[in-house]
Amino acid sequence: MSAIALRPLRRNDGPKVESLFGAKGACGGCWCMYWRIERHGKAWQAVKGEPNRRALMALIAAGRVSAVLAFDGHTPIGWCCVGPKPSFSKLARSRNLQRPAAGSVWSIVCLYIPARQRRQGLGTRLVEAAAALAFRRGAGEVEGYPVVPKPGRTVSPTFAWTGVPALFEACGFDACPGREGRRPIYRKAAGD
Repeated sequence: MSAIALRPLRRNDGPKVESLFGAKGACGGCWCMYWRIERHGKAWQAVKGEPNRRALMALIAAGRVSAVLAFDGHTPIGWCCVGPKPSFSKLARSRNLQRPAAGSVWSIVCLYIPARQRRQGLGTRLVEAAAALAFRRGAGEVEGYPVVPKPGRTVSPTFAWTGVPALFEACGFDACPGREGRRPIYRKAAGD
């Protein structure tokens, strides 16, 4: 890898995101739309693939997506989506992922790094840059919702698109207490 550059997503970055995500839309036709879709089940199955691609491209062009892109030269090699928690309808509706918070909460909801770029520290850089972007844009706190590996096992990258605890810990996030038996929430406050 040459020098890696990270920067916020721009309105004209749709083609770069398409190049990065590839024909499968990063994972199974998701196109980083999972948290934005109100209903799932059959409704989710109906929009996977091309409908999600079109929806994400329209949101990017309208300036309604906050994310960080990583580049190796001119080639996009990583993505981390972050935004105000209420802007992700599924997340805003989830009782399991709510907690008391002071101020504006932003959420890191998606990381995508192609297989050939993994295990080189890029995830850490993306999460750090996404949190910094959120704080610059007014977040009081940034949350993440990592997948916890089962004891003695690792999480398949296919299912680790929200990160793993060690990633958030390396970026200075703390696990919220009192979440035993539920999906963890990791948080970082402005100034931490």
